[in-house]
Amino acid sequence: MIIQKTYKFYAAHRNEELSDKCRNLHGHRYGVTCFFEVERTGSLTTLFADFDSAIEPFLSREYDHAMLIHVNDPLYRSLLRHMEEHSESLKLKRLPYPSTVENLGHRLFTEITDMGLRLNCLEIRETDSSVVRYTRDDWVADNRYYADAQLPQTSLRDVPTASPALK
Repeated sequence: MIIQKTYKFYAAHRNEELSDKCRNLHGHRYGVTCFFEVERTGSLTTLFADFDSAIEPFLSREYDHAMLIHVNDPLYRSLLRHMEEHSESLKLKRLPYPSTVENLGHRLFTEITDMGLRLNCLEIRETDSSVVRYTRDDWVADNRYYADAQLPQTSLRDVPTASPALK
């Protein structure tokens, strides 16, 4: 059985690999629809509020009003210098790959799965007309791809930060 829940957060990002308008820093109101796999054990499977109590604070803490940034983007180092020089703290969500919506799908799928929730798929809405459907099969394939590419998947311990509060 599938339970569907939708959440939202606001975040800035850019794609440093492109040479079009998306290379510029900009923001989105992301919509994230989670399709959770559940099993019936009685008259109900899971309270909807159980999903909300895990996902909503996580998205608020890690993503809402943050800047999604690839740790190899030259802008990342500039932001670290700025924060250090001006004693300013910015909410950065550090990613081991460019902050495309496809890569965001991988990251969110990993983080939500790490919470012990079983996802069938995610739909991530970047704009009113642009949605990526990211499935468990996509996640398995990307985990293989990132392992072959030797990119860190969930740990960014070795990446410098200006403050321990940065993500």
